[in-house]
Amino acid sequence: MKLTDATRDYYRKLAKNAGYRSRSAYKLLQLNRSYGIFRPRHAVVDLGSAPGGWLQVAKQQVGVDSLVVGIDTKQVQPLEGVTILRGSIDDGKIIDTVLKLVGGRADIVLSDLSPNVSGIWDLDHSRQISLTRSALAAAIKILKRRGTSVFKVFEGELLNGLKEELKNHFQRVYINKPKASRQRSSEQYIVCFGFEPDLCLDIQDHT
Repeated sequence: MKLTDATRDYYRKLAKNAGYRSRSAYKLLQLNRSYGIFRPRHAVVDLGSAPGGWLQVAKQQVGVDSLVVGIDTKQVQPLEGVTILRGSIDDGKIIDTVLKLVGGRADIVLSDLSPNVSGIWDLDHSRQISLTRSALAAAIKILKRRGTSVFKVFEGELLNGLKEELKNHFQRVYINKPKASRQRSSEQYIVCFGFEPDLCLDIQDHT
């Protein structure tokens, strides 16, 4: 068995034994261990939340009294204490619903969005970065000042431009590849702290 297959199977078994819906739950757990993403009573919005592994982790980390909202175009089976919306993150009505649910703005926005992989690398990379830019656009509308975001990205020539864009909106930007990710996989995660909405407005005013 290849090492990458062994890693995937290891975390899949861990997820099954722990009751997580996906092995990607361990990617978020490892990112949280490295960066301290979650705090009790924080409001969390997960973009592209199917099948729900990240929702499970978020709910465990912020506690039963906190609001956790998932958005996906796919059906997500109910989770106790989690609000799930079916729709696109590009839909303004969905964003409005989220803002009403959180009663203002969210503390954390997560995105593990990934395209349907075609096997054509340049195309897959471009599609994934486009999805992340859509997630960033949604996060800008949802996040409160000094909020936190986590975005999946694929390595490639467009990544540096995206990182610079994120630095225009957040005070601190880190990139990380959790151990639960297959080592040969191009996926990485960008963890962003200190959202600055006024900075976003200033950038828009000068474009």
